[in-house]
Amino acid sequence: DMPNQIRQMIRMALDALVKLDVELAQEVIKMDQLVDTINRNMYTELQGLMKADSNNVERAVQYLSSSRYLERIGDLTTNIAEDVIFMVKGEVVRHKIAI
Repeated sequence: DMPNQIRQMIRMALDALVKLDVELAQEVIKMDQLVDTINRNMYTELQGLMKADSNNVERAVQYLSSSRYLERIGDLTTNIAEDVIFMVKGEVVRHKIAI
C-alpha cells in the first residue's frame, strides 16, 4: 500500500503545483497521515518478527529502512503541497495538526 500511496501523492502534488490547486494540495497533506500510520505499523510488526526469530533481523532492518525512506518521500511531497497553498493563499500550513 505504501508505495502506491506515495506514488499517488507525488502525482497529486505535482498536479497541484502545475495547476496551483489548493484543494488538491490539501488532499496530499491528508494522505500523508495514512503514510505515517503505515510506517508506524511497519515498525511494530517488524519488531515482533525480529523478537520471534532472530533470523528475521537483517531482512526486517532492510524493510524498516525502505519504509522510512518512503515515509520521507511522503513528507517531502507534503512540503510541495504546503508550498502550493502558501503560493496561492499566502497561508502557512506547515506544522498544523489539521487543515
